[in-house]
Amino acid sequence: MRTTRPDLSVATWRKSSHSVNDGGCIEIAEQYPDVMPVRDSKDCSRTPMVVSRTAWGSFVTAVVATGGKLSA
Repeated sequence: MRTTRPDLSVATWRKSSHSVNDGGCIEIAEQYPDVMPVRDSKDCSRTPMVVSRTAWGSFVTAVVATGGKLSA
């Protein structure tokens, strides 16, 4: 299912409170009801990814289940 890309010029970005200072952080914009924009906090000029809320929930569940040790 394809959705219309949200207007990210008005996004309020938030970094996880679990972020560490090694530079491996992402930021999310939570104000969009159906999607979750995600961007690299080290390079905010790159185009953010936009994933469904369902996909984002699955990702967060996997991170928690593996103690944050996901492998590519």
